[in-house]
Amino acid sequence: MRSDGEQIRTLIERWAQAVHQGHIETVVEDHAEDIVMFDVPPPYEGVRGADAYREVWPPFFEWQARGAVFDIEELDITASEDVAFAAALVRCGTEEELAARPGFRMRLTLGLRKEAGRWVVAHEHHSFPDLSGSDPEGGGAEAQGGSEAQVRAVHDHWFERTAAKDLEGVMRFIAEDVVSYEHDAPLQYVGRDRVREVCRQGLDSAEGTVTWDVPDMRVLVRDDLAVVWGLNRMTAQAADGTVAESWSRGTRVLQHRDGAWAMIHQHVSYPCDARTGQAETDLSP
Repeated sequence: MRSDGEQIRTLIERWAQAVHQGHIETVVEDHAEDIVMFDVPPPYEGVRGADAYREVWPPFFEWQARGAVFDIEELDITASEDVAFAAALVRCGTEEELAARPGFRMRLTLGLRKEAGRWVVAHEHHSFPDLSGSDPEGGGAEAQGGSEAQVRAVHDHWFERTAAKDLEGVMRFIAEDVVSYEHDAPLQYVGRDRVREVCRQGLDSAEGTVTWDVPDMRVLVRDDLAVVWGLNRMTAQAADGTVAESWSRGTRVLQHRDGAWAMIHQHVSYPCDARTGQAETDLSP
């Protein structure tokens, strides 16, 4: 039998998927008749009751149909015998909004209770952080911390879009005037179109999934510049189903331009065996 935490996680993930797909019956299904929701828009006193809760969703679905997303990124659950709460961060916004603020997330808190052996949501609270008093140009520790989170979110986007083999998604946040030092000749790839071709070849090289991440990624931000470095872990699935893994070194420089971070320089390399002159492509940490 599944634990209470597992049941609640399934309930919330199913609800979030239904929100994303605009399926109103599933959205309201696991909510109490006396649900109270404190939403981002008014009213101040919240939305109260199952009927009122149902009515708030169609306008959101219409906005979402124009290109917005609603995806849970982090979810923590605490449950007792008959009462539980969950805290989540949700990627919520249009592509343009998320491109301008890659690390910006909606906060979500859910209160649940068990009725006749079944978990239901009795309270929802949605909010976005207030950035009206922040310094978008940086200059303080808090602002720099927010910028680091945005730079890390850009990389998370690249990792996700690589696994999806989404070339256009991979190219997001890469500047038109990027200069990239790649593993292969020539000495440098100048411009977004040249880098796009390298990325296309990499995605097409494997029959199955291609993944990329930087487990030990370090980020240093000063004003409108960010330097990111770490060991790149790449995997590629061959036609026979086997998965090859390789590690290399990577350094990236991003600049904050027009409200978003963009990569202006990249340098990736393998170590070289000084005796043979050959690249060491089979090393791992």
